[in-house]
Amino acid sequence: MDWKLEKLAGATPRPGPLLVVVMDGVGLGPGDAGDAVALARTPVLDWLMAHCPWVSLQAHGNAVGLPSDTDMGNSEVGHNALGAGRIFSQGAKLVNEAIADGTIFEGEVWRRLMARCAGAGQDAGGALHLIGLVSDGNVHSHQDHLHALIRRAHQEGVRRLFVHALLDGRDVGKFTAQDYLEPLEALLAELGAGEGRTYRIASGGGRMTTTMDRYNADWGIVERGWNAHVHGRGRSFASAMEALATYREELPETGDQDLPEFVITEGGQPVGTIEDGDSVIFFNFRGDRAIEISRAFEQEALSHFDRGRRPEVFYAGLMQYDGDFRIPRHYLVDPPHLTRTLGEYLARNGVRQFACSETQKYGHVTYFWNGNRGGKFDEQLEEYLEIRSDPPPFDARPWMKAAEITSATIERVRAGSFRCGRINYANGDMVGHTGVRRAAILGVEAVDLCLGRLLQTIREVEGAALITADHGNSDEMYRREKSGGFLRNEETGEIEPRVSHTLNRVPLILFDPLGLAASGRPPARPPAQSALTWPARSPRGSRSWRLQEPDTGGGIANVAATCLNLLGYAAPDDYEPSLLA
Repeated sequence: MDWKLEKLAGATPRPGPLLVVVMDGVGLGPGDAGDAVALARTPVLDWLMAHCPWVSLQAHGNAVGLPSDTDMGNSEVGHNALGAGRIFSQGAKLVNEAIADGTIFEGEVWRRLMARCAGAGQDAGGALHLIGLVSDGNVHSHQDHLHALIRRAHQEGVRRLFVHALLDGRDVGKFTAQDYLEPLEALLAELGAGEGRTYRIASGGGRMTTTMDRYNADWGIVERGWNAHVHGRGRSFASAMEALATYREELPETGDQDLPEFVITEGGQPVGTIEDGDSVIFFNFRGDRAIEISRAFEQEALSHFDRGRRPEVFYAGLMQYDGDFRIPRHYLVDPPHLTRTLGEYLARNGVRQFACSETQKYGHVTYFWNGNRGGKFDEQLEEYLEIRSDPPPFDARPWMKAAEITSATIERVRAGSFRCGRINYANGDMVGHTGVRRAAILGVEAVDLCLGRLLQTIREVEGAALITADHGNSDEMYRREKSGGFLRNEETGEIEPRVSHTLNRVPLILFDPLGLAASGRPPARPPAQSALTWPARSPRGSRSWRLQEPDTGGGIANVAATCLNLLGYAAPDDYEPSLLA
């Protein structure tokens, strides 16, 4: 394949580097009392949007490869789109298609799973265990996928089936677990009613306390899930609904995502531990919070916690969560193949690159940006820097590691160590997920403060920056009724917090100091807090760029071609069009 990028006729690349700044979870909200972005004091963002070219982009639904425009975007598909420059069918859509046409049940992996579990008698074969997030959030999983797997397993004669139900409260309402547990328990009761069948919820817990850690941030989360699912260790209840009701009473302010782990017991014994000879499916389709538990099942040596008895099982993911490291080894649906990404094109054309974020989003500017590919394309041309995140809760430290990311990036900008960089400020997303509006406001303000420092340095070296987001979150911190008003708790009368992503569009701002000077702008002095000062005149030969609104359906996938144009290259023909004019 010819990887050579052609020069863009008439382009005038800036002498300094181009930096893509992803303000994770900072969307363009309604500007009301629930919009932490609008409520935050953001002199730098305000000035940028008043004086720099900018457009709004779609970061959800079809624009990022999700099944419909009612599907919220997320950081994984968002960074896939930003890095790939094209729209690929993503996890949920791929699984929907595989279930609809039956191909998910026709492969070797499904046959091997069933071979261990289907039998003629109650004791024939092992049990089938399904672990994952039980909701319809469609970010990590969807309950329809779980129900389809259960029904097919029943058709194929599985006698013993256990669900290890992780509670959401993040991609859906904060206190909505009962909306998903009740129909699941009804389905299990219906299908498990036959003679010799046992279909039960066996264990569970909130997604932020149990099983679903990511980026090696807290393996204790995985350990708690392992002990509950595999060993049946944890607080015992007669049913998942009893566990939920008890925790609701004892921890009335704690959302579903933060509830402790639980184990379902009968006669003092756990009903569904994972044993030798069983089959296990992790039914999340999204990869970041599925990798560590997959490693716990598959990896021979694991130093992060003592697994105790490690059962001999056939383990499969709904999808493969890390293609480079083959995690897991077996999976039911092939992941999207995101080839010829922006990062690979630049590496093959000798362009030095830099990627940086804190732990919570480090994989997004590396693995997901590079098309679900671990590692670098060229060790000599790329630097990836991870700033270790503080442990949650993030509302206690809403500034997170924005300052450290900024300082590290400024150091490399001044050193001239890269030509094209990408960084992610996690605050708008991770603090937004806590549902604490005041903390989200502070998180956005921290990002704004850091932008001022960062862009001043970009100006000093005559570079440019594209400031955007991967989806919205902090822009809507309150839940809404269908009528549009804020939803209030029936008992307390307080507005219920929203902890999920939003369907709002996101900004794409072009910060190009030489272009602004060439066009005679800015007409007004920027606020002192931003530290953005300007030359009296522009260097000879500089031209101003502007951004054009995308065509219908245009979204954040258009950013990659825009980057290439700013670097002086024509984009590949099949990339989403550049927004640079």
